[in-house]
Amino acid sequence: MNKGILYTAAAYLLWGIFPLYFKAIDNVPAIQIVSHRIVWSLLFLVLVILALKQFGKFRAQLSPRIVGVYLIAGVLLSINWLTYVWSVNAGFVVEASLGYFINPLVSVLLGVIFLKEKMRPWQWVPFGIAAAGVIYLTLSRSSSLWVPLTLAFSFGLYGLMKKLTPLGSLYGLTVETAMVSLPALGFLVFMQVQGSGAFWHAGVKTTLLLAFTGVVTAVPLLLFSAGTRSIPLTMVGLLQYITPTMQFLLGVFVYGEPFTFERLIGFCIIWIALMIFTLEGFLARRKAITAVAASS
Repeated sequence: MNKGILYTAAAYLLWGIFPLYFKAIDNVPAIQIVSHRIVWSLLFLVLVILALKQFGKFRAQLSPRIVGVYLIAGVLLSINWLTYVWSVNAGFVVEASLGYFINPLVSVLLGVIFLKEKMRPWQWVPFGIAAAGVIYLTLSRSSSLWVPLTLAFSFGLYGLMKKLTPLGSLYGLTVETAMVSLPALGFLVFMQVQGSGAFWHAGVKTTLLLAFTGVVTAVPLLLFSAGTRSIPLTMVGLLQYITPTMQFLLGVFVYGEPFTFERLIGFCIIWIALMIFTLEGFLARRKAITAVAASS
């Protein structure tokens, strides 16, 4: 099998089991977990850059404009991480999975609004269907929609900001975490001084898991970066549903979150929209490749 597919699938699989990791430290407030995630991620990423002997290259690519854009990206990523960790530990894993199911649609919509990208006629169909699913879930009050919508839009806006910068994923995440690491570290120091910090005070297991949040964050990102370089975008699009599917299954079958008939209907509507969206993208790309081959 293509190594690119293996690396990309591995990244999505790791992201898919994130609930297991964060549930293991659900005795720690979400804001502390995210603050540790930011600080330890920065430390790990800097060590990776130093190990690759790329620090000079990394520093040379920085500029005030890039730093400013990545500050916004870092804030958006922090909002996404905080919402996700809170939702997992508060028993809303299913809602979190819904956010990442609808994220591809949100990303395309943001591209149309802010980047003036053109949508093909059939691409509008899944948007209408997905909107109907969200409206249904809202009216039936069977899901807490602020969680999936916050996750979808924060990550969609984060992806939009990343399009405005030339840095790769390793350098980009390093700058992002650096931009928000000072308040995160300050908060953790304050909590430790106040005696409310979980680090060292909540047991060896919790302390080690908090410290390893940096590795857990960076490893799937590096796998994703390595894998997506050598496989078509359509394959990336198909594989991306591994993550929310695994999260959904964990929420329902491992953590026993309620999945009522009303929620089933709403999710099915959105899943139908995603199937149409994915199929349309696959057919459009195949048509484009055929056209290029015929003209050459």
